[in-house]
Amino acid sequence: MKVIDAQMVYRLLGFESCIGLVREAMIALSSGKTQDIPRQIIPGGSGLFGIMAGAIPETFGAKLISVRPPAPGHSMPSHQGLVILFDPHSGAPMSAVDAGAITAIRTAAASAVATAALARPDARTLAILGSGEQARAHAAAIPLVRSVATIRLWGRDFAKVSRLAADVEREHGIACRALEAIGDAVRGADIICTTTAAPDPILFHDQVAPGAHINVVGSSRAGPAEIDSDLVARSRYFADCRANVLQQGAEFIRAREEGLVTDAHILAEIGEVLSGAHEGRVSRGELTLYKSLGHIVQDLVSARYVSLGAQRQQESDIS
Repeated sequence: MKVIDAQMVYRLLGFESCIGLVREAMIALSSGKTQDIPRQIIPGGSGLFGIMAGAIPETFGAKLISVRPPAPGHSMPSHQGLVILFDPHSGAPMSAVDAGAITAIRTAAASAVATAALARPDARTLAILGSGEQARAHAAAIPLVRSVATIRLWGRDFAKVSRLAADVEREHGIACRALEAIGDAVRGADIICTTTAAPDPILFHDQVAPGAHINVVGSSRAGPAEIDSDLVARSRYFADCRANVLQQGAEFIRAREEGLVTDAHILAEIGEVLSGAHEGRVSRGELTLYKSLGHIVQDLVSARYVSLGAQRQQESDIS
């Protein structure tokens, strides 16, 4: 069984490749060509432990992930764990792939897939709330699907956000500004990505301009919510996986409990939009929203791509 570390994942899995992989995975999910069981989340201490398992036609496996806020003064990633892949024919374990790196790339790739399907074609201004790994990843991935001219960043630590803005502008050649107020960051933005660990809403319906597209990414379980219930109700709402959002989509659950929406407010899974089975955006002025909880099929296709790439590299080195 091959063990593939984070460095190898970043070397072999680029955002552009991952966007294509995730797109096809989400179509397969919504077409009933994959299998999965409800993910399990076990809270403990300052974080949680998650177990996700599923199968795609090419392989089956599980993701074991520990999520902890980084300790002050340490640079350890918040997500650490493994994606274990099995041979679908023999049933033998094939590879163990660093789950933190897979999660970092495939999460932003999934937002890019949703943005390509739902944002206005002429979207040019991107606002990202958050200053961590996912903020950096989204700044790299979203411009691959839209001609982004300006990126605005907001985070609680302005010095950290300022450093990230400088990195993004240098690495991607896109004008990037750090802003101290969320309202300034999102005002008139065409695309908004929320990538924070906020326990309660930080983005409100009256801050978002008509015609915007929002990727709600930071909360991956029932409890923490990044946006207010009125914003949920105002939007054309799309899920990565309907069943998972009904059970664990914190913002949606809050809006439903407040009587603002029913389960029917989830118009479709993103895979249904991508396959043409359901309409996505239908007018310039409407607000579209994609709720990203993350799904095991995204991890499996990404880890398999990395595993095959590592195998080809090993064979090339031997020859």
